[in-house]
Amino acid sequence: MTYWLSHAWLGTHVEPGVALDVSDGLIAGVRTGVAAPPPGATVLRGLTLPGLANTHSHAFHRALRSTVQVGSGTFWTWRETMYQVASRLTPDSYYDLARAVYAEMALAGITAVGEFHYLHHAPGGTPYDNPNAMGEALIAAAGEAGIRITLLDTAYLSAGFGKRPTQYQQPDRHQLRFSDTTADAWAERASLLKGGDHALIGAAVHSVRAVPAAQLATVAAWAEERQAPLHVHLSEQTAENDACLAAHGRTPTRLLADHGVLGPRTTGIHNTHLTAEDIALLGSSATGTCMCPTTERDLADGIGPAVALQRAGSPLSLGSDSHAVIDLFEEARAMELNERLRTRARGHWTAAALLRAATVDGHAALGRPEAGVIEPGAPADLATVALDSVRTAGPVPRLAAEAVVFAASAADVRHTVVAGRHIVRDGRHAHVEDVPAALASAIAALHR
Repeated sequence: MTYWLSHAWLGTHVEPGVALDVSDGLIAGVRTGVAAPPPGATVLRGLTLPGLANTHSHAFHRALRSTVQVGSGTFWTWRETMYQVASRLTPDSYYDLARAVYAEMALAGITAVGEFHYLHHAPGGTPYDNPNAMGEALIAAAGEAGIRITLLDTAYLSAGFGKRPTQYQQPDRHQLRFSDTTADAWAERASLLKGGDHALIGAAVHSVRAVPAAQLATVAAWAEERQAPLHVHLSEQTAENDACLAAHGRTPTRLLADHGVLGPRTTGIHNTHLTAEDIALLGSSATGTCMCPTTERDLADGIGPAVALQRAGSPLSLGSDSHAVIDLFEEARAMELNERLRTRARGHWTAAALLRAATVDGHAALGRPEAGVIEPGAPADLATVALDSVRTAGPVPRLAAEAVVFAASAADVRHTVVAGRHIVRDGRHAHVEDVPAALASAIAALHR
């Protein structure tokens, strides 16, 4: 199979006229200077990028879009609405919702997602007959939507810190279905999960408030034994930082470092409210940072120190998190534009650097270091963005990356290819015939 790209992003520059030979889902050859489509080639007109990586997702949060935009409040009041939606999900309804959400991602050029999965059990905490029914529903949904998934099975054991370091609050009635009670029980259940061609299994610590300090090492050891990605919500809220300091006399980052959680396969999600020592710990350990700007601004969480983290040695990736929108171009430029607002200076990242966060470093954070490039041997995962829409028309071709990063939206994605298979063609999904209708139906069922 051959794809002909009118323009391709090759990591440093835009190259016109590129032919990709694909075999067994991998790029077998890259030929430049091919002015016209070879006979029989599939034509991708626009700027073709490596497939995008959505490093942080909670699929069921998609059902909150619009309902949480009413009135005011904080992250903590938003969380109460999230609990209500979570309480209504079953394996079947979660499959229906996630299939539509992952199809929405495919339409946005996303070829791999990191699903931070903590909705494990039935309401009240009773395990399903299949203890991984919810996680398997997500894996199946991603497969049907045609994208890759790293299921980050999440340890969520407590409701928060107690008055002493060894004390933690018991899960409340909403959180019971998240909890396996102990890290050992979590590890036993998570060990039953199976990956596949499109699915990897990783681990997550929900947060330092949700996993007692004495049990953090169990989760870290599980991931280490499997050489699997390990993710953790980190310093998203100042209230969590204050509670951790009161309970342990140290920041969440230091607590994670002291219990062996940090390292090059670990990614901190948000990393918003950090001290200089925290930044140094994350950078020196090569722990990654996943920024989720559209969620962080939607929840009024704050702007994280992404520039300082990257300079310290923490690779940056991007996620749509709560899915206020699903648009990796918006996440990429928001990281730059947020920093401009904070510093009143422009140009913290080039378009190339922002694309790297959305591709190479995002895939690496999901356990796929071979992905995110258009090179021989890499997965044939591609996203083609129109260069003739009302948002992208006008620039000279060599500035197509700047046009896409700073002006395009998910609606400008015309083609998405995963493992050499055309998942989105001319803006239409190959497997989910009517994605808006599928989303509307799945979400309506949760709000009845």
